[in-house]
Amino acid sequence: MNRSLPNVAAVLVAIIVALVLFGAKLTSGGSRPLSEPVAAPLVDATASSPADDTAVFAGGCFWGIEAVFEHVKGVKSAVSGYAGGNVANPSYEQVSSGDTGHAESVQVIYDPSQVSYGKLLQIFFSVAHDPTQLNRQGPDHGTQYRSALFYNNAQQQQIAESYIKQLTAAKTFSRPVVTQVTRLRGFYPAESYHQDYLVHHPNQLYIVINDQPKVAALKKQFPDIYRN
Repeated sequence: MNRSLPNVAAVLVAIIVALVLFGAKLTSGGSRPLSEPVAAPLVDATASSPADDTAVFAGGCFWGIEAVFEHVKGVKSAVSGYAGGNVANPSYEQVSSGDTGHAESVQVIYDPSQVSYGKLLQIFFSVAHDPTQLNRQGPDHGTQYRSALFYNNAQQQQIAESYIKQLTAAKTFSRPVVTQVTRLRGFYPAESYHQDYLVHHPNQLYIVINDQPKVAALKKQFPDIYRN
């Protein structure tokens, strides 16, 4: 879906459409209150070395996912890109066609001594996206907007799969969690204009409606780990 800023002549129509989509999004998720985080994972990693670790998340448009993790203490970098496909170094246009198999994703490099993989998962399922939407997220449709966790090692796989089972057993959401847990076989950074998109375009209509609320929810639900 083209997420560029609409021209002036179409602003009023875009606002109406966006508000309708936003309203649908607010009512299409799980049954839990939006003001509360989901439960923390019962299975989590412990920091065994001072080395940084990497995790890759997919949950709709990468702009919002990146913006959320950039505000988490212990995260050293969040890079928008593409994972899960069968084409090396794909372009945004190729991924947007849905033909390459990639998902818009975010590579998060973090310090395990400050934030665990499980905590990142809790944030991901609480404020970053709706894990019950299949091959879509809000107004964006297609497999490139699927919910997925790309693991780097067996420990991440175990934690991710265990957490999804935990959330499912607790009936955290009113609909099934459709998040895929898949081995990471390559991550390709997106074009430079996609990086830090919310920072550079804070007043864009798409950002205001779909992504700014995610950052605000992070600050409200996880004040102990939120950073400006």
